[in-house]
Amino acid sequence: MQGKRVERVAELIRGELARTIVGQLRDPRVGFVTITHVEVSADLHYAKVHCSVLGDDETRKRTQEALTHAKGFLQKDLARVLNLRYTPQLEFFLDPSVDHSLEIDGILRELHKKDSPESPEKE
Repeated sequence: MQGKRVERVAELIRGELARTIVGQLRDPRVGFVTITHVEVSADLHYAKVHCSVLGDDETRKRTQEALTHAKGFLQKDLARVLNLRYTPQLEFFLDPSVDHSLEIDGILRELHKKDSPESPEKE
């Protein structure tokens, strides 16, 4: 049963962080962020937040710095919603899976272009 509770708390954290970042966080360094998943420790004291950021490496770096800087604000908002004895300490990580997926998609599109017969030109 403990595993189910940790999963529910992780999903609540993911949803609430997504809403708070979009709706209340006013830091101009924060780019287009998607919270991909959250890993919560068994004792619910720590949460690893994996996020994906659209943009170049500099944008990703600035966004991660801004999220780390806003950690206290985000934890306070979580405390209000979660009603747990302890609010998990947040740690933000960039999730490269979305970028990797886009890279693979681009490669597949290029291969598809090379394999497909050229369409005849209309005169």
